[in-house]
Amino acid sequence: MINKNIYPYVPQKGSVGASGDLAPLSHIMLVLIGEGEVFYEGKRVDTKDVLDKLNFKPISLVAKEGLALNNGCTVLTAVAALVIDGAYKLIKGAHVTAAITFEVLKACSSPFDHKIHMVRPHEGQIACAANMRTLLHGSSLVDSCVGKVQDCYSIRCFPQIMGASIDAFNYAKKVIEIEMNSATDNPLIFDGKAYSGGNFHGQPIALAMDFLGIALAEIASVSERRSARLVDPILNEGLPAFLIEGSGLNSGFMIPQYTAASLVSENKVLAHPASVDSIPTCANQEDHVSMGSYAARKAAEILSNTFYVVAIELYLATQALEFRTLSPGLATSIAKKVVRTHIPFVEDDCVLYKNMQILTDMLKANSIVDAVEKEVGVLQV
Repeated sequence: MINKNIYPYVPQKGSVGASGDLAPLSHIMLVLIGEGEVFYEGKRVDTKDVLDKLNFKPISLVAKEGLALNNGCTVLTAVAALVIDGAYKLIKGAHVTAAITFEVLKACSSPFDHKIHMVRPHEGQIACAANMRTLLHGSSLVDSCVGKVQDCYSIRCFPQIMGASIDAFNYAKKVIEIEMNSATDNPLIFDGKAYSGGNFHGQPIALAMDFLGIALAEIASVSERRSARLVDPILNEGLPAFLIEGSGLNSGFMIPQYTAASLVSENKVLAHPASVDSIPTCANQEDHVSMGSYAARKAAEILSNTFYVVAIELYLATQALEFRTLSPGLATSIAKKVVRTHIPFVEDDCVLYKNMQILTDMLKANSIVDAVEKEVGVLQV
């Protein structure tokens, strides 16, 4: 059915993540026995009609097979795996974006010195600092502000902030990799004997997705603070207000920062953990549930919002770079070149949302990072 682009209709909501994903998995497995609905040729139709049209015969289940098919944490794990894949690309894209901002704002390079991070050796922090040294190498803009002692926290503490998110990501990735290669059915059969256990409970994934959601929300939060700095003529190291000549007549990039602020605020609500909630089901036999399905879906929503927030910073930072006369480093030059193949410099007010979407799609496709890594080396995550 999948080879013929036939997909089960599965409601997003309805799983408590404790006897696994009973409701959504049942919708998937209904199609195997000729029940339920599928998406076919762009339409949502009854499964039976499609099977009859293609001369497919439904599967006849035997003992234990029905329970095996709709028991387990498969759906919430699948959503979580997609979040992991997207978060990996986001983290790298956020590094490249931050590096452009650091150059534009003439940041100090000392916060990225390896000696600082060796005495607080969190793995993510060390990796982030190393990435920034790579990305800022060869820049004439960094350290060019005479007399500056230190930068604001969203710049100076970037390895500590992003590093913590990297550590959270790697924890979540490990959990999902274990889960994807696990048996979560119940009962499980060993040597012909049935063992009734609880591998269907989604708590490991629920906690990991809540943690990752918080970590992704923080990436958005610190990115928005840098965007706010870029458009502020008091804080942006001599750049035009709102990154456009003739501000006042032109609003420039004032409103994209509004959008970023809105998404960051939304993430703060979404980052409230789902796993701290539980509601009993099955006449109190299932008296503690994980809410792992919702935790995974929330993490996916936070990830989507954060891609947009980082894309907005990228838009602002590449615009700001045009106003600098000193040469950026190789990584920033490559990133700007890739962006400029799709997004022009903004001279006068224009419609911005389409370009914001293009940049978001580029971050999701990892095209900017791929171009940078090809020249400067693979970034650590």
